[in-house]
Amino acid sequence: MPRRTATMLASTLILIALLCAGVFINVPYAEMSPGPTVNTLGDHDGEPVLQISGHKTYPTTGHLNMTTVRVTSADYNMNLVEAVYGWLAHDNKVVPHDTLYPDGKTEEQSTQENAEEFSQSQESAKVAALKELDIPVKSWVIVSSVLKGSPAEGRLHAGDVIKAVDGTAVKAPGDVAKLVTRHKPGDKVEFTIVPAKDQAAAQKEHTTATTTKDVTITTTTADDKGGERAIVGISAGTDHTYPFTIDIKLADVGGPSAGLMFALGIVDKLTPGNLTGGKFVAGTGTIDDDGKVGPIGGIEMKTVGARDKGAQYFLTPKDNCAAAAKDTPSGLTLVKVNTIDDAMSALKAIGAGRTSDLPRCTAKG
Repeated sequence: MPRRTATMLASTLILIALLCAGVFINVPYAEMSPGPTVNTLGDHDGEPVLQISGHKTYPTTGHLNMTTVRVTSADYNMNLVEAVYGWLAHDNKVVPHDTLYPDGKTEEQSTQENAEEFSQSQESAKVAALKELDIPVKSWVIVSSVLKGSPAEGRLHAGDVIKAVDGTAVKAPGDVAKLVTRHKPGDKVEFTIVPAKDQAAAQKEHTTATTTKDVTITTTTADDKGGERAIVGISAGTDHTYPFTIDIKLADVGGPSAGLMFALGIVDKLTPGNLTGGKFVAGTGTIDDDGKVGPIGGIEMKTVGARDKGAQYFLTPKDNCAAAAKDTPSGLTLVKVNTIDDAMSALKAIGAGRTSDLPRCTAKG
């Protein structure tokens, strides 16, 4: 056999051996890729994404698309060949496994956390949208969760409205912890609450629950290093009562990043005319009750997914602008937003064709 042929054959066999070995070598990485993008103004799986009843709505055109990222599951073992392919692929991103699943979270834990964040993002989107339209929203401090085995277990329940602690009115979730930690472990704390079932019944009728009861709980010591902080074992959050019904129907999506686009979709449906002027706008960003837009993960994947679906403009959280601008898909304009007001102004400019008025993302932010 000629030496050149033998050398090529040996090299080929070595390459095949390395590839075979790579398939069996697991690496501590996970992969992100562009996920589905859904028009908040349209339908998904045969029903409207945004369903509003009890208030006048208006026809809408164009797109206000929320965007997503696909990730490998927590228990997926990526091999070396897949990792190398992901690093080389333009539309995928390989990251350390702990970046997506910190602290050894299981798939079930991560899914539950994402579902809770998604639910909270929907509530904040509703509040931000209605505030933008000067429609009053009533807010309540609630028990968001109860720690298993804590003094509060069986005494307080998720969804209970906390009206007062030791007779002092509660106005914000942070007030609860402040009032409880005034005590020493072993002290008794009195909570004045509206039971969750009574609150739920009132919300269904768009009325205010008036039935309250007092619950006394003995505090215990927080699991702090060297601390003597008193706790009862609950987390406080915020719930809202709306003057009409807003339902967001979108399954198999998690995380908080769709908040901005849900809020804009609600505003568009509740106001005459079209915010987009019929244009294809996509975007991302968390949103809080006051309309502040926050950064998200996987921005590069989301811009790619949006452009692949036909988006012309992408509403980008201010703190994601620098990363998104490093590799902007051709034909997509990145619009910088920091609040829902910024997004509304941008949409009005887009709808009117005033693209020179848009605040654009740059590599500096």
